[in-house]
Amino acid sequence: MGLKLFLHGVPDTLAMWDPLIAELELEDAAYHAPAMPGFVTPPQEGFAATKEAYVDWYTAEIEKAHAASGPVDLVGHDWGAIITVRAASLRPDLINSWCVANALPHPDYEWHRMARMWQTPVLGELIMALTRKEALCKALHAAGLPADLASREASHWTPHMRKSILKLYRSAKTAGTDWWPEVANLPARGMVFWGEDDPYVPTSIAEKFCAHTGAALEKQSQTGHWSVVERADVLAGLLKQHWAQEQP
Repeated sequence: MGLKLFLHGVPDTLAMWDPLIAELELEDAAYHAPAMPGFVTPPQEGFAATKEAYVDWYTAEIEKAHAASGPVDLVGHDWGAIITVRAASLRPDLINSWCVANALPHPDYEWHRMARMWQTPVLGELIMALTRKEALCKALHAAGLPADLASREASHWTPHMRKSILKLYRSAKTAGTDWWPEVANLPARGMVFWGEDDPYVPTSIAEKFCAHTGAALEKQSQTGHWSVVERADVLAGLLKQHWAQEQP
């Protein structure tokens, strides 16, 4: 069987996958959850931190996993979901299956308020400078992360993470439109897992995306943006079924 790759989003780290990995009972050799460049450690010199740069980086990660053990199974959340969809659209030959949660590229999506502020020069830098680790920790906990996980995530709220986020969002104002045509190339074996109370991405985007692509949509009521943590047990069960299906 191929490797399972898990990609986090913003402002998270690979730690966010711990609850789901535990529910899946995956052995260390069976999966890889890389950290997006700049989110745990400073990015390599010259890394642009644009949407294209992150897709190129993740595609290289997928290529390495494919070379080691064959077609891979992708799981992504938030920006990790958007990057997963893009990478799978560009290199479907490397993919066995994909599953994404609570973010998708779509022409009808309008960026949420915080994203628009991050995308605004000067204002974005000001907001980043004023956002403290303690406040982020409280916000993540209020959004559904366990207190210990929220604290671990917030501990990585560093200057290099903040700069990476600003560069990523400013490169992505039209990502939904830019990347939509290639969505037609997505592998057929796809699933979208969705917290219906997400304040950042409306459920209608997931419904439109799945109607267009044919991907299965698994909606979770009374669940927010961090659905993969809040409903890790449910997602684990769905993923086991998803991975066990025969290739279309």
